[in-house]
Parts: sequence; structure tokens; C-alpha cells
Amino acid sequence: MKIAVLLFGVLKDMTGCSGETLQLPDNARAQDVLLYYARTAPNFEAMVPILAIAVNQEYSGADRRLQEGDEVALLPPVSGGSQAGLPPSHENGALMSRPTPNHVQIIRAPIDTQALIQRLKRSSDGAVVVFDGVVRDNTRGRRTLYLEYEAYEDMAMKQMEALAVEAQTRFKIRGVSIVHRLGRLEIGETSVLIVVAAAHRGAAFEASRWIIDTLKKTVPIWKKEFFEDGVVWADGEAFPDEIRGRAVTTGDDPASK
Repeated sequence: MKIAVLLFGVLKDMTGCSGETLQLPDNARAQDVLLYYARTAPNFEAMVPILAIAVNQEYSGADRRLQEGDEVALLPPVSGGSQAGLPPSHENGALMSRPTPNHVQIIRAPIDTQALIQRLKRSSDGAVVVFDGVVRDNTRGRRTLYLEYEAYEDMAMKQMEALAVEAQTRFKIRGVSIVHRLGRLEIGETSVLIVVAAAHRGAAFEASRWIIDTLKKTVPIWKKEFFEDGVVWADGEAFPDEIRGRAVTTGDDPASK
């Protein structure tokens, strides 16, 4: 059977491609995709313990049995980290019904902070908390020239929508806006904006912190940093155990192009 494979972040550099079609046996599992690249791409095997696997835009275990036409994405740790886990509303690939409409968007143009605040605010709100993630001019003592963000866009949108829904349920807030920018960003520009509206400030602050921490851990968006003396993909912490792909990379390679 044929499956489509997508690769992101540092995995593109390791394999020399962002995606391709693999021919696998009819009984293949997601682990077999990892096995293929572990045998064909330099240094890939060392990455396997910290990768996540998505099948058809949903996080999946390495033992997931594949079917003809499946889309398998191999995901390195995303651009940032915290101790937050996968939002419960997205467990088993299901989204909860939304208590109220939220605004979630991925864009390539500058983010208009004031417009988003005004769009969300209502007269019933006692607090509107804004998290404005800004591109800084240095990382660990190195001068940053600019950043580039990329994403597994369809899946990232689903994850961000799930975060907005879960935040409303957890923290009793009224509404959320989450906007992330992709492409080249200059120093001082906004990369991600989170606006939370609630009757009380405590809930709004807690929800904002939880959303950005969880987004930086689980949403498939990656950051490439351009310095005066080189270029690197930003390090990310390991995915939470419940979504990290695990695989054994020994045995015969079942895949061939």
C-alpha cells in the first residue's frame, strides 16, 4: 500500500525532503515509517525517542495500523516547552462541543493586537488578558537576525481549536482568541497572540498561561532561528508521554519507495 509521509523542522534537513510517498506492506504500522527513516537518514534514529507521530492529522501511537492513502506526519518537538500535557478535549481524536464561539487563526501577515482585543471584548467581561509573544533579538547570548515559523497547518488548527474549547471548560472563561503567525518574522514582531475574556481576572490569567504553555508543548509549529553566525531549528522539550511516538528501530526494513 502507498502512504503519504510529511516531515517537519529538523527532520526535513536530516532526510532532505518535506514529504514523499512510501510503499509499505499491507500490515504495516506507523512504527515502520520511523524504521524506514532510521535506516536511510543519518542521525534520524537518535531522534526517534523524542518524536511524535500523527496519522491523518491526529496524534497516534507507533503501533497504529496503517491503511492505503493514510497521511503520516513525523513531528520533532515543537518550538518551546512546558510541563503541560495534551488537552483532554482532544483525547481519542475528538473535539468537545464549543461552549461559545472562539477565534483561532494561522496567518502570514502581521497580527493586529488591538483589533483582536476589540473583537473579543464584551460589556459583560470583567477582565481581558493578553499574551503577546514577541520575537526577541537574542537567544542564549547569540544575536538573532530574524525567525521563520512553519506548521503542520491543518493539524495545528485542530489543536489550537481544542485548546480554546478546553480553556473555557477548565477556567470558566467566556471566550478566547488564539492567532499564530507563520513565515519570516522580524525582531519585535508578534509571533503568537492569545486574548482571554472572562468575568474575573484570576480565571483569565490562569487560562492565558495554560494556553500558551500547552500550545508550546503540543501544537505542531516549529521555529527556525537565524543568527549572525548560523541557523538552527529551535530546541523543544520532549512531547508528553501520551502523544510521543515510541518505536523499536531494529529488524528488517519493510518499506521501499
